Amino acid sequence: MADWPILSLTIWLPIFGGLLVLGSGDRAANVSRWLALAFAVLTFLATIPLWTGFDSSTAAMQFQEKASWIPAWDIHYHLGVDGISMPLILLTSFITILVIIAGWEVIQKRPSQYMAAFLIMEGVMIGVFSALDAMLFYVFWEAMLIPMFLIIGIWGGPNRVYATIKFFLYTFFGSVFMLVALIYLYTQAGSFGVLDFHAVKLPLNAQILIFIAFLLAFAVKVPMWPVHTWLPDAHVEAPTGGSVILAAIMLKIGGYGFLRFSLPIAPDASHELDWLIILMSLIAVVYIGFVALVQADMKKLIAYSSIAHMGFVTLGLFIVFRIAANADAHSGAVLGSEGAMVQMVSHGFISAAMFLCVGVLYDRMHSRQIADYGGVVNVMPVFAAFMVFFAMANAGLPGTSGFVGEFMVVLASFRADFWYAFLAATTLIIGAAYTLWMVKRVIFGDIGNERVAKLTDLNGREFLVLGLLAAAVLILGLWPAPLIEVMDQSITHLVQQISVSKL
Repeated sequence: MADWPILSLTIWLPIFGGLLVLGSGDRAANVSRWLALAFAVLTFLATIPLWTGFDSSTAAMQFQEKASWIPAWDIHYHLGVDGISMPLILLTSFITILVIIAGWEVIQKRPSQYMAAFLIMEGVMIGVFSALDAMLFYVFWEAMLIPMFLIIGIWGGPNRVYATIKFFLYTFFGSVFMLVALIYLYTQAGSFGVLDFHAVKLPLNAQILIFIAFLLAFAVKVPMWPVHTWLPDAHVEAPTGGSVILAAIMLKIGGYGFLRFSLPIAPDASHELDWLIILMSLIAVVYIGFVALVQADMKKLIAYSSIAHMGFVTLGLFIVFRIAANADAHSGAVLGSEGAMVQMVSHGFISAAMFLCVGVLYDRMHSRQIADYGGVVNVMPVFAAFMVFFAMANAGLPGTSGFVGEFMVVLASFRADFWYAFLAATTLIIGAAYTLWMVKRVIFGDIGNERVAKLTDLNGREFLVLGLLAAAVLILGLWPAPLIEVMDQSITHLVQQISVSKL
C-alpha cells in the first residue's frame, strides 16, 4: 500500500463520487443515496491505511505525493500527512458517512445534489489537511466555501440567504490576507512548499504582519471571539448535515491552520502576540459560555457551545509560550498542544452528535425552541439516553472524550499561570450549566404538550448514527493513548521548532 497514491485517492474518490451522484439526478433518488453512501464508505476505507501504515516514531511527512503543477511559479501538487493532519482526515471521512445516513429520508428536496455537495466537500477538506504546497492548500481552502454555501443556501432555513452571504463574506475576507502572506513567503522561500516556508528565517516585523494575516483567516474559521458572529446564524439556518460538517470538521481547519502555518512560520510573532490569542480564547471560553446560557434555540445554544470549546483549542496552542522556562517547559508545551489536538477530534464527535440529536427532534416537531419541548424521555427513552450521554460529554464528564482534551489544556495552563487555568476551568461549570439546563427542560419532567406526546423513538438509521458516535466518544474518553501516540512526534517536533526562538 505504501506505493499507492492513498492521499490522492481519498481526495478525488469522493469528488468523483459526488459528480457521479450529481449526474444520477433526482428521479432515481434512492440510487443517488446508495451511490453516495457507497462512495463515502469507500473513502473511509481508503483512509484506514493512513492509520494502519502510519509510522508514529517520526515527525516526517508520510504518504507523500509530488508532481509539477505550474512550473513557472514552482507550484506543485504536493501531498503528505503527519500526526497532526492524519487524525483529522480520518475524522472527516468518518463524519461524512454519518451525514449521508442522517440525511437519507429527511432530505426530499434535490437529494442527489445534497449528497453530492457533501461528497465533494469531503474531498476538498481532505485536500486542505494533506496539501503541502501553499497554493494547493489555498485552492482547497477556498473551494470549501462553495459546497457549504450551496448547502446552507438551498436546504437552509427561512433566513438562509442572509446566513450564507455572512458566512461567505467573513471567510473570504480573511482568506484574502492569507493569500497575500503566502505570496510574500514565496518571494522569501523561492517556492510555495509549506515545509520550505517553515525553514525561512524572517525578521520580527515581517513575522508579525504574516501572523496577523494568518490570524484573520484562521480566527474566522475557528471562529474566535470577536469574529464568531457568522457561526450561530449559519448553524441555525443550515440543515442538520450542514451543521454537523460545519462544527465537526470546518472549524477544525482553523486550528489546523495555526499548527501548520502560524506557529512554525512566525514563531517569534506567535510569542509576541500570544497574549492576544490567550485573551481571545479566554473570552470565548467564559463570555461565550454565558451567551450560550441564555439561548432559547437549541441549535444556537450548541453553536455558542462550539465557540467556547474551540477556545480551548487556541488556548492550548498558544499557552506554550507562557510556560516558565524550566525543566518542565518542554513537556508542558507538548501537553498543551496535544490537548488542543485531542479537543479538536473530541469536539468533532460531540458537536456532530449534539446537532444530530437536535435534528432528530426537529424532523419530528419542526421546532428547535427549548420551550416547545419537555418530558421527551417519557416517549423517546432511547433517544433521551443518547442525548443525556452526549450532553454529559459536552460538559466534560470524565470517561468521555470531552474531558480528556480540556483536562490536558487546563493542566498545561496551570504550568503557565494559575489564573489562566482558573478561567479555563470555569467552562466545566458554565458548560454544565447551559447543557444541563437545556437537557432538563427538553428531556425531563412531565410531557410538555400534545405534540411531544405523539413523538416516536429512534428508528434503526438514527440509532446507528448516534450509536457510532457514542462509541467514538467513549473509546476516545477511556483510551486516548492511540491518538496521543500518533500525534506525539509531530507535536514534539513543532514545539522544538518554536522553542528555538522563544521557549
